[in-house]
Amino acid sequence: MVASFSDSEPIHVLFVEDEFLISEFVSQSLSEQGFDVQTVTNAADALVYLAALPVDVLFTDINLPGGMDGAALARRARELRPQLPVVYASARATLLKQDARVPGSIVVPKPYEPALVGRLLAAATKAAAAALPV
Repeated sequence: MVASFSDSEPIHVLFVEDEFLISEFVSQSLSEQGFDVQTVTNAADALVYLAALPVDVLFTDINLPGGMDGAALARRARELRPQLPVVYASARATLLKQDARVPGSIVVPKPYEPALVGRLLAAATKAAAAALPV
């Protein structure tokens, strides 16, 4: 399976995860599924990346170091890119209240299967692209 909009353009995933082993395992798995994955460990680095480089979907842990959690990161990301698909991941996913999430976001409980996450990322990105005005 190739995760792309077309035969030549992969889906660009910004993956925000501070746990090294999870980050390495999931980013490798997503890359093997055909995604172009950029990994950062905190919200500040994610915002720098979002402001400068192509990102088709934000996949972020909820609990992040540095004073800004994944929910706050997603709100800031949507200020920069209002149509950006967001997928949250957390071992305490049930604690993330609906009003703390950005509209249309997806929450994945940890532990998760990277193949399932790949399908969710691809579906969220394609749904967002289909919703854009022509």
